[in-house]
Amino acid sequence: MRRLIDLLVVLALPVVCLVSFALPAPAADPAPSGQVTYAVHFTLAPRWLDPGENEGSITPFLTLYAIHDALLKPMPKGPSAPCLAESWTVSPDGLVYEFLLRNGARFHNGEAVTADDVKFSFERYRGANAQVLKEKMKEVRVVDARRIQFRLKEPWPDFITFYGTTASSAGWVVPRKYLQSVGEDGFRKAPIGAGPYRVVSINPGIEIVLEAFEGYWRKTPRVKRLVLRSLPDETTRAAALKRGDVDIAYFLNGPIAEDVRRTPGLKLLAVRSNTIFSLYFHDQWDAASPWRDPRVRLAASVAIDRKSLNEAEQLGFAGLTGSVVPRYMEFALPFDPDPYDPTRAKRLLAEAGHPRGFDGGDFTIAPPYEGAGEAIANYLAAVGIRMRIRTMERATFFSSWREGKLKGVVFGGIGPAGNAATRLQILAVKGGPFTAGVVPEVQDLYERQARELDRRKREELLHQAQRILHDRAIFAPIWENGFIRGVGPRIEEPALTLIPYFPYSAPYDDVRLKP
Repeated sequence: MRRLIDLLVVLALPVVCLVSFALPAPAADPAPSGQVTYAVHFTLAPRWLDPGENEGSITPFLTLYAIHDALLKPMPKGPSAPCLAESWTVSPDGLVYEFLLRNGARFHNGEAVTADDVKFSFERYRGANAQVLKEKMKEVRVVDARRIQFRLKEPWPDFITFYGTTASSAGWVVPRKYLQSVGEDGFRKAPIGAGPYRVVSINPGIEIVLEAFEGYWRKTPRVKRLVLRSLPDETTRAAALKRGDVDIAYFLNGPIAEDVRRTPGLKLLAVRSNTIFSLYFHDQWDAASPWRDPRVRLAASVAIDRKSLNEAEQLGFAGLTGSVVPRYMEFALPFDPDPYDPTRAKRLLAEAGHPRGFDGGDFTIAPPYEGAGEAIANYLAAVGIRMRIRTMERATFFSSWREGKLKGVVFGGIGPAGNAATRLQILAVKGGPFTAGVVPEVQDLYERQARELDRRKREELLHQAQRILHDRAIFAPIWENGFIRGVGPRIEEPALTLIPYFPYSAPYDDVRLKP
């Protein structure tokens, strides 16, 4: 009997092996299918397809997240998450940052992403914060195909913040060989990147059609085709969403947003973004201008009913603030918004020598925020500050602002990520893309904090700089933007809330249609 039992056990063993090999293989990712159409709230400019020309606003990242990829960038896992770089190290002296590129990452033409492409992209970069990045850099050294070193002239605690967030797009990688073969103009017409979607067609200013890149390192996108359609008129965007012509509509406000919220099958998703909208007093740097007097600038600020404006334009989603640095950012010093007080505004104007008000010059409004801008102009007029409203197309607005062509007062928003230092660099120190003038004390504090390695001391210096800007009313902050998006019934995951404080869909490879 014992021998018989042993024999049965031996005979059973192959059966067990056969069963183990018969287990089903893990299911592969489904092939991309379907189409998602976006109604974009501005005219699509070709330069926003090239990471080398970032203007210092959040706008270009709407397309960059689709077509291109970066060594590090804001993702659901963090503000500087590893992407094309799977890891990085910092030398003990803080002078050398070495990145290891992800094995298998490829551009849309099939070529591997190499350290040579990273070096080329950094050296080619000419957008926001390019000057400060390159001034700090001693050398960019290719170690081998997958390893690259950034060697600094001196320790700089903000290198990753400037390089690996939306404070710049210097860390976004373009293919050197392809770009050099087609030239700069050819690349703008047919850009190739390493992102989850490749460009199918570009109708400048009107529409961009993208198709899933199944070789994307992170995962295969679920949606086959994305269409970015320019519909600058808010009423048109909302109507297209209600008809089902588009699936996601950006920038809905006031009664139009409320109407979408009441429409069966549609929903609103609002985000408190990085963007802070302020009044920028460009003429304050002109000794002959009334805006030179801080009492006049403060009068303009207290003349505005921010609470009513927020409720009317952004359904209360915006965060009222007295600072140009978002309160959640590292090293931010929060300030309460100036209280609405038109009586005080008139008294301040009288003390400054303008009892009957004055002509304040041009008032340029960032598109498509004309509704909020016109309301602000009316608040100013009510206390005697008479402005000439100017509007322009969005790409022209940002290029004119960056080139110093705008005069008078500007109502606009700045939205890149980073910390208090990166925000001040954009707005308030020498070389900043939107810096109209510099307070010497702020410049000194900024330069000192950039060299300071002690975090507590850096915070003290940056707090001092922010306090000076606030106390002297250099800006009149209005709100942390409450960006409202409308979503149609076909969308299961719009990827509109995955990356904190980011206003657009991202990561695009996470967008999903309902089954």
